[in-house]
Amino acid sequence: MIKFLDVSKTYANGAQALRGVSFHIPRGQFVFLTGHSGAGKSSILSLITGDYRPSGGDVRVSGYSIASLSSRDLPKLRRRLGVVFQDFRLLEQRTAEENVAFALEVTGTRSAAIPNKVMKVLTRVGLAGKARALPRELSGGEQQRVAIARALVNDPPVLLADEPTGNLDERATRGVFQLLQEIHAGGTVVVMATHNLELVRRTAYRTLELRGGELVYDSAEDTAGAPA
Repeated sequence: MIKFLDVSKTYANGAQALRGVSFHIPRGQFVFLTGHSGAGKSSILSLITGDYRPSGGDVRVSGYSIASLSSRDLPKLRRRLGVVFQDFRLLEQRTAEENVAFALEVTGTRSAAIPNKVMKVLTRVGLAGKARALPRELSGGEQQRVAIARALVNDPPVLLADEPTGNLDERATRGVFQLLQEIHAGGTVVVMATHNLELVRRTAYRTLELRGGELVYDSAEDTAGAPA
């Protein structure tokens, strides 16, 4: 599903974010990206989504090469990815159902099919009863669930979560993390960048640790004896 092949990334200001990073995430995995701020976690996610191109090496996602991705293929790639952010990024003047519907509207889904798809995914995240609530009427955990619903509504095979529990209290963190686990159990690849090492220790999911732009630890090597 996702392959990094000796990837480096240097930004226009000269900052080198990644150095010689290689790993493979196959179907069916839940993977944590860990490391201090500035270690390269967000750069990895941005390369997966095609927001940036690698300076060296290649990134392959669902059959697409990011290094040579055409502008025509970029929307096709992004339809195969769901993305969740720490700060929710909901449209404040739209209800929960309207926020989720927006993700369908911009991808050209037939209008008649939208309401059923929206309600189905809101039910999946436990928010069917708050479909008409505005973001300000929801708790932080509920807002993140709306954001997850929006990311899932196009049925992407890969879900990227960038510090999805970073703005949540402990109870909401547990609920959102459980939801991500359920999504993974349904067959979706989940890649979660996090500073919350307690979540990492609580499970046996694969962990990729970054330090100074380099991949310094891959838990798959401990279990398989070689890089995954």
